[in-house]
Amino acid sequence: MSKPRFHLLADTTIVVLALSGFAAGKQTPQNGAAGQPTSGAQANRGAGGRQAGNAPAPPPLRLTSAAVGDGVQIPAKYTCSAEQPVSPALQWTNPPRGTQSFVLIVHDMEPRPRKGVDDILHWMVWDMPGTASQLPEAVLSNTADLPDGSHQTNGNAGQGGITGYRPPCPPQGVPVPHHYAFEIFALDQKLNLPENATRADVQKAMDGHIVGHSSIVALFNR
Repeated sequence: MSKPRFHLLADTTIVVLALSGFAAGKQTPQNGAAGQPTSGAQANRGAGGRQAGNAPAPPPLRLTSAAVGDGVQIPAKYTCSAEQPVSPALQWTNPPRGTQSFVLIVHDMEPRPRKGVDDILHWMVWDMPGTASQLPEAVLSNTADLPDGSHQTNGNAGQGGITGYRPPCPPQGVPVPHHYAFEIFALDQKLNLPENATRADVQKAMDGHIVGHSSIVALFNR
């Protein structure tokens, strides 16, 4: 007489029930709209749609001026067309956290002396305090040292007694205007360079310390 198969069937039933219980106990992903799985990032978003715990990014550094504007012809009083040209007033807002100083570089982007990477520097001011927010119109141009402790040069310091702002002065009769970039840089340190520092000296010292940047590119031809 053959042996009963009761024990084999019972053992199989126990295994099947155990596997079913394991599957039922597994956690399932949360479901979003239309039954689609919701990612962890989506589940953590607040009611406003912003990632929980992340603050909005601060606004970037911004350079503005009532005197010069992007893509706009520079008024004659700030150029060599004037008998006594002066520097334009500049303002900047939203300095990045940790700003310790500012650098201003004004340059004519068209010329390439000796076919090099440098263009023509017209004004550079460095070591402006981190609390500064403007340069007034008509900054003194006959001294390298300014009252706030900053220093200035124009790449051709001393010519005609002018150390600071050198007004735009492209060749006459050229129909296409030159582009003059006014660039402000926020740095996480002061440069502490001597007053006779060159543009190359300043840019080398700035490298690795720029925390913010903004610019205006204005036009001029005559």
